[in-house]
Amino acid sequence: MQRYTRPAILFHWLIALLIIGAFTLGLVMTDIPGITPTKLKYFSWHKWAGVTVLLLATLRLLWRLANTAPAYPDSMKRWEQQAAHHLHLLLYVLMFAVPLSGYFYTLAAGVPVVYFGVLPLPVLIDANPELKPLLKEVHYWLTMGLAGAVGLHIAAALKHAFIDRDGVMKRMLP
Repeated sequence: MQRYTRPAILFHWLIALLIIGAFTLGLVMTDIPGITPTKLKYFSWHKWAGVTVLLLATLRLLWRLANTAPAYPDSMKRWEQQAAHHLHLLLYVLMFAVPLSGYFYTLAAGVPVVYFGVLPLPVLIDANPELKPLLKEVHYWLTMGLAGAVGLHIAAALKHAFIDRDGVMKRMLP
């Protein structure tokens, strides 16, 4: 059975951990009432995780374009292969769309994004109180879509590991 390359595996697991962490922080920070130092710290961490996902997703996509993924096993039905392909495409789109929507939501709120507190990112749009609620909704729903796609991805991996036992999941394990 062919495996993914070491860089692809590293990108996969780093991005997965960052997405789970950013999602968890997003849930926790939005439940904290008012403006507190803890809430502001979590917002910063959430943004830093999002920017890091965007950077790693870019590197991952470039790696993927230069390196073919291992073929699916012959035991996978054609519809399963197509479903896996489309889910992977959706995950790639959302790995870019979620952080970008959060970035533009933050800018529309009039808050600069300063990566790790030292590197100010470009301000591509001015503060816009009319656009802010729309971008907040877009970011929320794209995030929920990403959570659903990740859940489906995990369920499929577990199906391959414990029901099909076809080695598909082993291709991405370190």
